[in-house]
Amino acid sequence: MLPTLIGGLFLLTAAGSSPSLEKAFTGTIVSTYPDGRTAHLWMDPSGTYISEGRRHKRYHGKWSVKGDQVCFRRSLGHYCTKIPTDTAFTTKAVTGETIQVRLVPGRKGENEG
Repeated sequence: MLPTLIGGLFLLTAAGSSPSLEKAFTGTIVSTYPDGRTAHLWMDPSGTYISEGRRHKRYHGKWSVKGDQVCFRRSLGHYCTKIPTDTAFTTKAVTGETIQVRLVPGRKGENEG
C-alpha cells in the first residue's frame, strides 16, 4: 500500500489495485448464508471497514491486500478471501458455513444502525 495525499488527508491505496477493489469503495460486499440471511461490509480506501453481520451487529476493522486476496482484521481475528467482484462466488465463512459473496453497487445501510 502506498500513502496518497488527497485534500490534505493521507489515504492508503493499493498499488495497482484491481478495478473490483476500486468498485468496493463505492459498493457493498454482501455475503449470503445458507439460511438466507445476509451480512454486509463497506470498505474505505483508508484501509478501514465497517461490517454488519447477519444478526445486525456492527463491527469495525482494517483491511489489506495480500496477493489476489483482501484480508479483514478486527480484534477477534482475521480472514482473507478473493477480492469480491460483480460475479458471486462461493467460499467458507469464519463459522465454517458455505456462503455466496458478491459486490453490489451502492452503500445502502452503511450509515444505519
